[in-house]
Amino acid sequence: MITKVKPYLSAKADIQDDGKHLKCPIENPSEGLKANAYYFNHPEWAEEYLTYCHRSEAFRSRWMAAIGDWTDKVVLDIGCGPGNIYASLQGKPKLLIGVDVAPGSLDLAKKLGYVPILADATKLPFKSAFADIVVLNAALHHCDDMTAILVEAARMVKPGGLLITDHDPQLSAWNYKGLAKLLWNGRLLIYKITGHGFHKTNSQQQWGLACEIHHKPGHGVTKEFFTNTLVPEGFEVKVFPHNHELGAEVLSGKKGKAELKYRVGNFLSGRNPDADTSALSLMCVARKKVVESAAIV
Repeated sequence: MITKVKPYLSAKADIQDDGKHLKCPIENPSEGLKANAYYFNHPEWAEEYLTYCHRSEAFRSRWMAAIGDWTDKVVLDIGCGPGNIYASLQGKPKLLIGVDVAPGSLDLAKKLGYVPILADATKLPFKSAFADIVVLNAALHHCDDMTAILVEAARMVKPGGLLITDHDPQLSAWNYKGLAKLLWNGRLLIYKITGHGFHKTNSQQQWGLACEIHHKPGHGVTKEFFTNTLVPEGFEVKVFPHNHELGAEVLSGKKGKAELKYRVGNFLSGRNPDADTSALSLMCVARKKVVESAAIV
C-alpha cells in the first residue's frame, strides 16, 4: 500500500505499513479522538453508518455537483469513516486515500477501494499541495479543533484543486434557546419513550454523543468560519446552507425545508425556521487559486 502514496509523502513522514493499514503515531490523543476511535471501530456501528448514513440520492446529487468528474484525480478523504463518500459516488479516481482514527472503519473503506491511513488529521504525513480534491463529510464537528483540521486539509490541495466539506451542523441553527434547549437536553428520554433515534442501545447512544464534539447548542460551523479560515490560505470560498434533502439544487441557492422538529426548535428559539441561518448544515466548496508567476521584464 505504501508504494501507492509514497510519491505524496513528506520527507519527515513517520508511517508504517502493518499489512492492513498505513499507520502514523498519534501522540496524546484527546478524549474526543478516543471516542471517535471507539465508536467507528465498533464493527456493527461502523457497518450501520456505512449502510444508512449519507447514502441518499440527494447526498449523491449534491456531492456530484460539487466535485464534478473526479476521474484520474488524486482524492483525499479526511475522516473517511467506513467510506460513505465513495460508496455513494463511485467513479474512477486515480488514487483514493482515506484518513481516519478507527481501524474498523478503515477496514470497510479499504474494501471499497480506499488506501487506508490511520492518522491524526491535524498532522497528516503528506507533502503540501498534492491532492486534486480534498473532502470532509460530517467530519469537522467530530474534531476537537475544527480550524486546525481545516487548515491542514487546505495545505493538501494543489492550486486549482477543490476542498469540499458538508454535513456539519450550522451553529446558528442548532443554538437552541429556552424551551427548545430544554427539549434538546431531554431528547434522549424522548427517544427512549418513543422508540425513535438512530442508535439502538444506550452504549451506542453514549459513544455516539461522545464523538459528536461540536454538534450541540453553542457549537457548529458558520460561513465566517469557512471564509476566515480558507481565504487566507488562498481559496475562493462558497458556502451553501441546506437541510439535507436537496441535491444539486443546493449549489444554486436552494436549501429545502427541515423536518418539523427542527423547524419547531428554531421557532421556539426565536428564529425564522425558513431563514438561511436556520438551515441545518453548511456545504463549503472552496477552490484554491492558481497564482500566476510574475512576468519577467
